[in-house]
Amino acid sequence: MEKIQKSDEEWRAELSPEAYKVLRKHGTERAFTGPNWDSKEKGTYICAGCGLPLFSSDTKYDSGTGWPSFYAPIDKESVETKEDRSFFMRRTEVHCARCEGHLGHVFTDGPKPTGLRYCMNGAAMKLEKKD
Repeated sequence: MEKIQKSDEEWRAELSPEAYKVLRKHGTERAFTGPNWDSKEKGTYICAGCGLPLFSSDTKYDSGTGWPSFYAPIDKESVETKEDRSFFMRRTEVHCARCEGHLGHVFTDGPKPTGLRYCMNGAAMKLEKKD
């Protein structure tokens, strides 16, 4: 997948302050406050930075964490992961494969069929509602 590269100034000008903080500075919104954490609407969650389709509402579930949670991405090539050792923890960070924006983390305590919990920041994604 071809990467999108922009300067920090370009990202700051294009994104909302919250999306910039999450996507470009690896921030995390407070639980139960971000967009779509409790949405039941049908559609596709796309990257707020570049519009890449990331998750389907069909794989979204209520994890009780206060962040939008999914058990699988739309396409495994839409997201990339890397080890995150910040805050004295060992986690797996998830980022957009195209713009490399920070989305959240993936954990191994999710439901079947994958057993994964993609715990995403709502500010990092936009919901394209299904008609």
